Amino acid sequence: MKKLYFIYNPHSGRGQIRTRLSEILQILSNAGYELTIYPTRGRKDAVQRIAALSDDYHLVVCSGGDGTMDEVVQGMMMRSHRVPIGYIPSGTMNDFAKSLKIPRDMVKAAGIAVNGRNFSCDMGTFNEESFVYIAAFGLFTDVSYSTKQNMKNVLGQLAYLLEGMKRITNIPSYHMHLTSKECSVEGDYIFGMVTNSRSVGGFKSIIGRNVQFDDGVFEVTFVRRPQNPAELQDMLSSIVRREIHSQYMDSFRTARLVVESELPVPWTLDGEFGGEWQTAEIKNHQKALEIRIDI
Repeated sequence: MKKLYFIYNPHSGRGQIRTRLSEILQILSNAGYELTIYPTRGRKDAVQRIAALSDDYHLVVCSGGDGTMDEVVQGMMMRSHRVPIGYIPSGTMNDFAKSLKIPRDMVKAAGIAVNGRNFSCDMGTFNEESFVYIAAFGLFTDVSYSTKQNMKNVLGQLAYLLEGMKRITNIPSYHMHLTSKECSVEGDYIFGMVTNSRSVGGFKSIIGRNVQFDDGVFEVTFVRRPQNPAELQDMLSSIVRREIHSQYMDSFRTARLVVESELPVPWTLDGEFGGEWQTAEIKNHQKALEIRIDI
């Protein structure tokens, strides 16, 4: 019998998985797998568990938010023997699941995890750390990891917006030099993101409508510091309209980007704190990760 390792975050998204857990386990078992079930106990627990998993497992299925998925991927990339990953989203945003059209309905997602097809998608490294769909810094990017879990559980997406509004009156900027094969630019930036996703912060198509998850390149968008309130309003309007405004934004695609800053910059990787760095090398690893998606 094939072996499946099911790892889940019991606190993610109001702990809603508890009400569907028996249905999920039944679907996984009905697919002919011998199950091992593990609820995570804290931050980075999933990384260690997946990295140390024995090689006789055929499939890993995880449930939680983007942070849980990120930890499972980190652990998988540390292994010499890698297996496909099924994803049952149960977090607040679930950007990665939205991008791959994995349904929010956990029972349906469980069916895809065991009966779907393997899709080889790109993943990234940020210096020595792995990430799945976004590396970002600046305005609002620390909201997901600075917002307390109980606040997320009660308010959902509104919690992020409330936390983010505290920062709009005092916008920090960072003087940076961006270097890639495609271009070399410099400026003062309030926000930047390197992504492989159609959804960021719960908003779809904010990067563009032609994102491919296996093309070997990331979408890069860096937003320059506005010089006055009118420019800020114009810039925000462009973002709402999902338009790239060349006066305020540097946007391009690349497989490798080096970001150099005069001061240490706090980065976010898939919604989790990724450390403070003056130099960041961000690389795309084409088709390095197998994810189960709908047939």
